[in-house]
Amino acid sequence: MKPLSVTDDIIPLGQFKARAARIIKDLAKRGKPLVITQNGRSAFVVMSPGEFDRMREREAFLVAVAQGLADVEAGRVIDDEELGKQLDAEFGRLEEE
Repeated sequence: MKPLSVTDDIIPLGQFKARAARIIKDLAKRGKPLVITQNGRSAFVVMSPGEFDRMREREAFLVAVAQGLADVEAGRVIDDEELGKQLDAEFGRLEEE
């Protein structure tokens, strides 16, 4: 996600209301969210569905990496040879070509 620009990416609610159709249409091209303010404070963030999906995928990846690192630190790992044995026991040995 591109970094936010204070001058381009933060608009008041009144401006959003007045130009909502145009702003929504342009969201996919922006590649970054838009912050909407109300009474001078951030009220909500608007982004394209594609950008939202990318954000969620990155979040899921980072959570998986953190879980993997926690497993390593806690000793919840097995070596390659043990993994091979467990996979063979579960699914049968692969036929060699």
